[in-house]
Amino acid sequence: MLLIKDVLTKKLQVIPDDRGYLMEMLRADWPEFMNFSQAYVTACYPHIIKAWHYHQKQWDHFVCLSGMAKVVLYDDREGSPTRGTVNVFHLGNLNPLLLRIPPLVYHGFTTAGNQPALIVNFPTELYNYQEPDEHRLPYNTPGIPYDWEVKHG
Repeated sequence: MLLIKDVLTKKLQVIPDDRGYLMEMLRADWPEFMNFSQAYVTACYPHIIKAWHYHQKQWDHFVCLSGMAKVVLYDDREGSPTRGTVNVFHLGNLNPLLLRIPPLVYHGFTTAGNQPALIVNFPTELYNYQEPDEHRLPYNTPGIPYDWEVKHG
């Protein structure tokens, strides 16, 4: 898959032992790290689609901690060499991955499977309650060439 310009992924390592496991999600000495403003977790219930939105300033760093999430990106940036490109990522228990999403790239997600997906985000900007850096479109907007339906067969 041709990655959208400035999108990065990093395969995360799960380190198990007799007591359980440990998985580092983001470190200041990794090239994917930019800066730290806050961390939050968002839950997505089965059959729900949380899409579409983008940020003007903020970079997102997603890690799915529980369940599986299908995260979809769409590049609609003027002048981007990957304008018009859609990327689809499956993150979670079966594929521990850090996904870095640049500003101005539309993104959204849904669950893959029948249990909620829990995504931790490490955004580069603090959430501004008075003027949120979020610009939204409906999940089924005709302006983004992606169909959220499960592909059977």
